[in-house]
Amino acid sequence: MSNTYIELNSMLDRHILLCHNVFMELRELKYFLAVAREESISKAAEALFITQPSLSRQMQNLEKETGKVLFVRGSRKITLTEAGMLLKKRAEEIVELCDKAQREVASFETVSGEIYIGGGESYALGIVANATKKMIENYPDVRFNFHSADTVHVMEMLNKGLIDFGVLVLPADLSGYDYITLPDKDTWGVLMRKDSALADKQFVTAEDLKQLPLIRSRHTLSENEVADWFSKNNNSYNIVATYNLIYNASLLVKEGVGYAVGLDRLINTSGNSDLTFRPLYPPLQTSLVFAWKRYRIFSKPASKFLEVLRSCISDDKCGKCDVTSVDDVD
Repeated sequence: MSNTYIELNSMLDRHILLCHNVFMELRELKYFLAVAREESISKAAEALFITQPSLSRQMQNLEKETGKVLFVRGSRKITLTEAGMLLKKRAEEIVELCDKAQREVASFETVSGEIYIGGGESYALGIVANATKKMIENYPDVRFNFHSADTVHVMEMLNKGLIDFGVLVLPADLSGYDYITLPDKDTWGVLMRKDSALADKQFVTAEDLKQLPLIRSRHTLSENEVADWFSKNNNSYNIVATYNLIYNASLLVKEGVGYAVGLDRLINTSGNSDLTFRPLYPPLQTSLVFAWKRYRIFSKPASKFLEVLRSCISDDKCGKCDVTSVDDVD
């Protein structure tokens, strides 16, 4: 880890701890982000409705405070140095965190404001969608923000306070979190063309996949249950592509690029679809949890949403919760 990274992170941690009383420092970060976005002091000054000399002076003060050169000042545009790119990433997080805190305080007495949820693609999120629908119906002044990311990035956002809740795929280290186990499980299998020879089988084994062109989810290539399933079968596999979003993988499958290893009930395989899904054997299922940081003080909307979700899960166990599968859609 570079000294630049350590020193800047130390400085930025001070911003996070003191953001409630460092208006000038927070303003400097907003100015810095404007310059980074516009790639020009003059254009940024115009967007911020301040003078160019004033903005230049603010940026010089910021470089002095960090002890790093943040900009490469070219004749036509300004670009960021390595230290500048790191500062941009952390400054965006700090500004968003402080703005989020202001919104939560402003809406503390009423059920209005924003709820932030992070998670990957999963059928198990259907019950979260059902709770979202009920929440909006009852509290129309609430707005939801969903971030698509894998478990590692979701936990990072939770730890930084950038999201209220995260849907985590198990196994995961849940120390420091409270959570609700979601009732549905995800089934792993292979998405393929209906004219594939494997489509005649009820399930797919490791031997079936040997030598076939496979399309794997990027985050399943490392340590998790899927990686373990493949490694236990001691076969070498021909991975021709990786994906982050299953819809993109489905387009590759449709074009005959390969067979996508992924989760069931995310791509519509009914009716006139060219695709079909077959589960792995031995069977592989994944459980998920709806998690939040332990001891977190929720905003009114987030607290109410947790109540609604608990109610939906209770209704689901009684067969009352209406969650629709993509395979049920015409």
